[in-house]
Amino acid sequence: MSDVLVLMGSASDEAKVAPCMEVLTSMGVSFTCAITSAHRTPQRTSDLIREAEEKGCKVIICAAGMAAHLAGFVSAHTTKPVIGIPISGSSLQGMDALLSTVMMPSGFPVATVALDSAGARNAAWLACEILALTDPQIAAGIATARQRMEEGVVKASLAFEAKYQG
Repeated sequence: MSDVLVLMGSASDEAKVAPCMEVLTSMGVSFTCAITSAHRTPQRTSDLIREAEEKGCKVIICAAGMAAHLAGFVSAHTTKPVIGIPISGSSLQGMDALLSTVMMPSGFPVATVALDSAGARNAAWLACEILALTDPQIAAGIATARQRMEEGVVKASLAFEAKYQG
């Protein structure tokens, strides 16, 4: 059983989506990945959603560029939370994917994060926050990770301040 299903619209998205899997792995969250397309492989996409739900999947993350219909397609086929990562790759530099992912009709939401790798990281963090609602271990992991982030900023600031003290 995987708690999270990560879908990419194209193999070319892997480098931009990899930070998502890195965060999920670091948090100890189980996940499954697949490449599928809302347009080219709609039946496969539908089957992947159904199979994931049958196996207990709780959150679905979708990364796609250009028309970026993957997250919307998935949202139309599940009641699980769907997180969309818009991927840049066209002459519109990701604006097409961002708008396609964020502009969903009422009743079919897609939680949309930033473009590319930054969005991939936050998609994983958002999935962890959703899972943390019912999993105290993941909630504790988020708190620990945020504490480490805070300590890193303070350490960097102290070094910076020491460098420029007159």
